[in-house]
Amino acid sequence: MAAFRPFTLLSTYLFLCLTISATDQHRQTTFIVRVQHDVKPSVFSTHRHWYDSSLASVSDHQILSSRIIHTYDTVFHGFSAKLSALEASKLESASGVLSVIPEQVRHLHTTRSPEFLGLKTSDSAGLLKESDFGSDLVIGVLDTGIWPERQSFNDRGLGPVPVKWRGTCVASAAFPATSCNRKLIGAKYFSAGYEATNGKMNETLEHRSPRDSDGHGTHTASIAAGRYVFPASTLGYARGVAAGMAPKARLAAYKVCWNAGCFDSDILAAFDSAVSDGVDVISLSVGGVVVPYYLDAIAIGAYGASDHGVFVSASAGNGGPGGLTVTNITPWVTTVGAGAIDRDFPADVKLGNGKLIPGVSVYGGPALAHHRLYPLIYAGNEGGDGYSASLCLEGSLDPNSVKGKIVLCDRGINSRAAKGEVVKKAGGVGMILANGVFDGEGLVADCHVLPATSVGAYSGDEIRRYITSASRSKSPPKATIIFKGTRINVRPAPVVASFSARGPNPESPEILKPDLIAPGLNILAAWPDKVGPSGLASDNRKTEFNILSGTSMACPHVSGLAALLKAAHPEWSPAAIKSALITTAYTVDNRGETMIDESTGNSSTVMDFGAGHVHPQKAMDPGLIYDISSYDYIDFLCNSNYTTKNIQVITRKHSDCSRARKAGHSGNLNVPSMTTVFQQYGKQKMSTHFIRTVTNVGVANSVYSVSVRPPRGMNVTVEPMRLTFRRVGQKLNFLVRVKVVARKLSPGSSITKSGSIEWSDGKHIVSSPVVVTMQDPL
Repeated sequence: MAAFRPFTLLSTYLFLCLTISATDQHRQTTFIVRVQHDVKPSVFSTHRHWYDSSLASVSDHQILSSRIIHTYDTVFHGFSAKLSALEASKLESASGVLSVIPEQVRHLHTTRSPEFLGLKTSDSAGLLKESDFGSDLVIGVLDTGIWPERQSFNDRGLGPVPVKWRGTCVASAAFPATSCNRKLIGAKYFSAGYEATNGKMNETLEHRSPRDSDGHGTHTASIAAGRYVFPASTLGYARGVAAGMAPKARLAAYKVCWNAGCFDSDILAAFDSAVSDGVDVISLSVGGVVVPYYLDAIAIGAYGASDHGVFVSASAGNGGPGGLTVTNITPWVTTVGAGAIDRDFPADVKLGNGKLIPGVSVYGGPALAHHRLYPLIYAGNEGGDGYSASLCLEGSLDPNSVKGKIVLCDRGINSRAAKGEVVKKAGGVGMILANGVFDGEGLVADCHVLPATSVGAYSGDEIRRYITSASRSKSPPKATIIFKGTRINVRPAPVVASFSARGPNPESPEILKPDLIAPGLNILAAWPDKVGPSGLASDNRKTEFNILSGTSMACPHVSGLAALLKAAHPEWSPAAIKSALITTAYTVDNRGETMIDESTGNSSTVMDFGAGHVHPQKAMDPGLIYDISSYDYIDFLCNSNYTTKNIQVITRKHSDCSRARKAGHSGNLNVPSMTTVFQQYGKQKMSTHFIRTVTNVGVANSVYSVSVRPPRGMNVTVEPMRLTFRRVGQKLNFLVRVKVVARKLSPGSSITKSGSIEWSDGKHIVSSPVVVTMQDPL
């Protein structure tokens, strides 16, 4: 730190999370400040005293130790603390301060999938066999904690805890040290940032321990690395064997999310701890607002982890199907969208006019009679506040209108399961939950507390029209819900889930995001005892497994697969693992056609699925990889017009951007995709180029030839068209040129086209998307 006495500037950098006020000098909010330092003690245990003295020069208070929230020393250096606005102002102007970053509050992006992905225990060869099921690799899950007693986390047949492991199991009354074992080898919680903003937690509602009081963290951890458990089901649905992606990988749970959200200062502390403890993979199903990387605590923490050789996967977000909704978009993070597997849970609506409307549900209680039709109403038509009633918000329904009837509710505002609870309280016998226009036709199955099903936007309109017409006739509207259990081998599959966040990348349009998609719709995984499957406080049902949807569920699939790949290829960097996953992804469904977009039923695009759907078996042997060093990322940031100071905030490194200029432009970062944006500005012809380097990880004496599928109406060439590798590990370069002719566009509009280039040696196919966007600026 540049001393506030003052300090001298130095070669390493410090993060400081502090709490200040935007409007009042005595009220407090949280910021992250990166400053230079060279006087920090080398012994970490003395840091708190050093930080105390550092703060003394900007504080009016003599006693500061109790105000420090966290200290950090691995992926970044520094501490978090509570300061007044006046103290923070002094700090901002102090010599050597590089950046003051407002803290974000993040939110969660809330097993047939191994079989769907081609991971079978019976295979004599393949990724599971080659990686020994991920044994001795450690996956750190930053989430809501874990329920350690679940069978998904048993340690039967596992060897000793890996020698490299430096983590601990933080015990408490609700989480004894025996909660950890040879499977769950570490468990910690980080609540100081949360409590600094929200006050002391209510321990009757939350556990001050790594124990999960939400369910999300238990679910994601078991997706990544759950053991084989049979039988497994949720309320009788999805019966079979439950297993995570890397069944023998070790788990470390880092609880960073609480009832009020996930706070940056706590997330940073967990990143710091996880890397110091010795994790190989970090799985983060959490996201927030997209900001420049130097203002993004997750981006900075993830860079530090990657710089230490740790693979970081993160959920893309659930803001789809609209464009520009993707989050966690840094190039050093693998950003995962969500797809559907070939299984669903049909629950159809039968209307009084004989029509059958498709829906989905995971309802396990007494069903409605199939032979009987029940009175049907649309909540928005039933007087009072029509808008609130249409959404079935708490207290909005009139029991006199609802009792004994099936109620049609619109999605929005409150949770899907909560709407069913509102209907049930009002005396309704069932609920039909209709998507809005923005949700489209994408359906999510929920564990409802009464007979209920979800239908698409078009189906919701059809049911409303039926209610309106039948209400005017002599036959009042009636319906029933027919629950059909579990259906497998569904076609088409996979499809891009409607909620899955979409590109383009709002911060770096030349970096394709999401990177890929993985199973994230209606996924079965472990669940805590004390949380009902609907997640509602009133739901007292117990289930060992639950079915959830979200990019939160897709992310740990990739985290587990990354652990398998790291176990099979210990020498691979995080970028190499990411490259293997991307270049082997596929874009066709089980009908042999381009994956469809669930929200529209039309073909999906690269902005929906990135490189495609993950293909684990092929990723084990990709042939070629696109590797990236930490200094390549610095060149990328230089060419993205980040200042030297911005780059220091992100990377802790001094940057020499003169080297980066030789790389040409930010699109020359060695990622396995080529993405460019042309601003027409009246120009008729435009062109750009990409330089890429591939490393042979296949066999010696191999020759790869290129096949080009250019975006429609555009010209793409590759030089050379053949790469000859004499040995494994050899690197070769190639050049891709893209030439386009201006399109007729209205001001402010754009058009995106995609193609691909594929390198093949006859055994491997190494595929990279080529994406071209043309804009006519306002």
